[in-house]
Amino acid sequence: MADVSDVVQRSMSINEKLHPRLETAAEQNAILRIGWTNAGDPVPKNGELGLCPGLPEGARIRALGKLGSWVAAFGRGGSFTIQGDAQHFLGAGNNGVSITCEQFAGNYAGYMMFEGVVKILEGAGNDAGSSMQGGVLFIRGSAGKRLGGGMSGGTIIVHGDVADEPGIGMTGGKIIINGRCPQPPEGVKLRPLTDKEIKAINKDLEDEMEVPIDAVCLEVDENSLVASEHIHSASGDLSTIGLVPTDNTPLEGYASIDTVALLGDEEGVDTIALPLPILPLVQSGDVMKTSDDLSGHLNNMLRGQPAVVCSNPRPIDLAYISSHTLEHIVDLLKDVSGFVIDFDSFPSLTAEEVDGLVVALRGLSKPNIPMVSIQALSNVQLQHQRSTYHHFSLALSRLDDGGGTPYVASLPIIGRSAKSYLEGTASQAGVLSELALHGHDLAVLIASGMPIACCTCPIEQTEEIAVWLHDIKNELSQHLRRIGISTIDALSRAHLRALDYDTAAMSGLRLSGYERPLPHWFSS
Repeated sequence: MADVSDVVQRSMSINEKLHPRLETAAEQNAILRIGWTNAGDPVPKNGELGLCPGLPEGARIRALGKLGSWVAAFGRGGSFTIQGDAQHFLGAGNNGVSITCEQFAGNYAGYMMFEGVVKILEGAGNDAGSSMQGGVLFIRGSAGKRLGGGMSGGTIIVHGDVADEPGIGMTGGKIIINGRCPQPPEGVKLRPLTDKEIKAINKDLEDEMEVPIDAVCLEVDENSLVASEHIHSASGDLSTIGLVPTDNTPLEGYASIDTVALLGDEEGVDTIALPLPILPLVQSGDVMKTSDDLSGHLNNMLRGQPAVVCSNPRPIDLAYISSHTLEHIVDLLKDVSGFVIDFDSFPSLTAEEVDGLVVALRGLSKPNIPMVSIQALSNVQLQHQRSTYHHFSLALSRLDDGGGTPYVASLPIIGRSAKSYLEGTASQAGVLSELALHGHDLAVLIASGMPIACCTCPIEQTEEIAVWLHDIKNELSQHLRRIGISTIDALSRAHLRALDYDTAAMSGLRLSGYERPLPHWFSS
């Protein structure tokens, strides 16, 4: 990646050098060291982030210094020891590694942990153990707010004081506290430990501090009522926007149409050519594979069209990275052409935390593949700023973000932000729709300055997806021939018309028949 900060470059360099040595060191039962010279002299690290993602079984690593965010994330075995501090998301997505931080760890330590052990010996920040599903998080010293928030399994043990709202939103697991504990939030109950529990816990802790008889346990209060939430989805679609010619005459019905869109069209990034300007979002890449039951033409539609997949990707696909896919992230990133980070599924991340996540993900994937971000429409300006700063090739705004903004009203919102933050950069704006899009929709989006869209499929079955892609190509080509252009790159706002007053009022497009935007769009 060009123009990245020195700390990111240093971090990626460390991962690149360590990766080929891990299996050999594991076979030899050797410890790999970070923060020492070859002669053994200490050279403590300072801020390196995203180090050592996806550690395999048998790997043993020791690091010295103050490390950044997303260190030792997504590991599947072995051990990792930090002689110093760690920033946020230490051991996130841990799936079997034994991690020890000998000093302080920042926020979200053990985030979304599945298996393994994370030990922190001088206290942890806020949200430690957030969303963890299994494993053990051991903290010696005080823990910050919302300890174990949203956890569904696993055990947290704290030898120290705990701040406000421990266990908030938890649906399973246990939090054991040997120290001062505030009144638990609604849905969480506090109780004493039984003698049997204390013996079992202390046996598992082995050489760590024993849990005394007066420690308390927080767990789910089954008798509490959990309020349900109603989320407003986006309304309408793009059918009230028409496509009209400018000064061109219609093309012949047999004229070829260029529908190819490029993702990652910049120096230092491996460009992906999309036969259609769409990225289907599917659970498994298996539904995008060719089938003997399909015609050659339909198989060709599937064979060349990349998709965003949550599991079993093909080499041409992009991996969907969310809090729900962390458990299998190592396999998911092994052989893909790009990856998509759904920031809405993660806690709010600072720039340093985004860098750490990106370094960790790139440490598990092929070099130079394009990155795509997903974020709610209501955060579009932040997303576009982030995309430029962190070198995302495409920023997809989630239209169905719970705010209820109509699809047609989202066009000027995204367009204004893209003009302010993406113009003149390598990052592009796009949309993510929960509705299956069609050829007309894609033409409208491209004309609005969003060259690539992502959406769910009408039916997630192989034949239905192939037919849907075939229909998109035909419909998109027919619209372009009708308005007299031979490539999707020639589409612009001049080709768009609002077909009713409400659409013109919300979108700022020229009202059909009136042939100009409504007057309020000219006011300051």
